[in-house]
Amino acid sequence: MKLYGHLTSPYVRKVRIALREKNLRFTHVPESPHDPGNHIAGLNPLGKVPVLETGDGRVFFDSGLIIEYLDGLGAPRLIPEGDLRLPVLQWHALGSGIIDAVVARLLEGRRPPAQRAPELIEAQEQKVQRAIAWADKAERGRAYLIGERFTLADLALGLALEYVDFRYPHDWRSRHPRLAQWLAGISTRGSFAETVPPGMEKILDSPH
Repeated sequence: MKLYGHLTSPYVRKVRIALREKNLRFTHVPESPHDPGNHIAGLNPLGKVPVLETGDGRVFFDSGLIIEYLDGLGAPRLIPEGDLRLPVLQWHALGSGIIDAVVARLLEGRRPPAQRAPELIEAQEQKVQRAIAWADKAERGRAYLIGERFTLADLALGLALEYVDFRYPHDWRSRHPRLAQWLAGISTRGSFAETVPPGMEKILDSPH
């Protein structure tokens, strides 16, 4: 399998973590849709990453769909069946929403100062803060959010909170120490430690 996408994309990292959790072999092609001569648009008509090309020539895009495909290849399952499925997918939706808000805030902040919309930046920050507060108060396990093992719920929220630290650093931990303690445990997993994107190392190594 080949995974296309640049290392700093949280959506690409989501798939990279899933591949490692499932012990699946793959080749990572670190391309951005903005790189000259990249393969992204030829594989995904939307011109977005991540893109997964399977050994038999099939192509999947969108991180959620890619993980659904990977999960069907065998254990360990990231998306459980039965009553646990919807709670796991809800946590995944929350984590994805946090990332979407941080990305929107980041892109707006990169516009020339005269063209920025401060109200849009504020709205995205409020989304992130409400989502983190919801995650802190929601019913969840001590080590894992759902059940007794690592699932897509833990992957999605752990990834999202680390991306907040990377692209929207602020002291959310002092207001939500239990959630911070949970993230500290998830961040030590090999799949997380081995997929830290360039530039994030200093953020994660700094005291919180």
